[in-house]
Amino acid sequence: MGRLFVVTLEGKIYSCKHCRTHLALCEDIVSKHFHCRHGKAYLFNKVVNVTVGEGEERMMMTGLHTVADIFCVGCGSILGWKYETAHEKSQKYKEGKSVLERPKFKKTMAAKVELGSGGRDNDDGIGDGYLYAIGVYIWL
Repeated sequence: MGRLFVVTLEGKIYSCKHCRTHLALCEDIVSKHFHCRHGKAYLFNKVVNVTVGEGEERMMMTGLHTVADIFCVGCGSILGWKYETAHEKSQKYKEGKSVLERPKFKKTMAAKVELGSGGRDNDDGIGDGYLYAIGVYIWL
């Protein structure tokens, strides 16, 4: 297996409950009125740091859909599913969107923290600019 590259998000985000890998921005929520086997679920326009499994046809509460399970790239846990195809015309808005199961993720705050003065440390230019660190805070 090669090197794992993970996208780091900033602001109000959702992250994996098990390994804290960033998954989605709060602003990408389409709906909080979805349900899964384990309770509530949210529909997102975009999710990151997931792998997509094989597509399969499933009969959902809203009709027949072609969906694929999505998994966290950090720990491999199943997070929900991605809508590949909606067979009902009224459900086409779901295509390409992903559902994350609420018990599988946490709402967190990722903040960019600036360290350093931004000035030169010496004449060779080393030390120019800022050093950035990402801090993750869990909302209770």
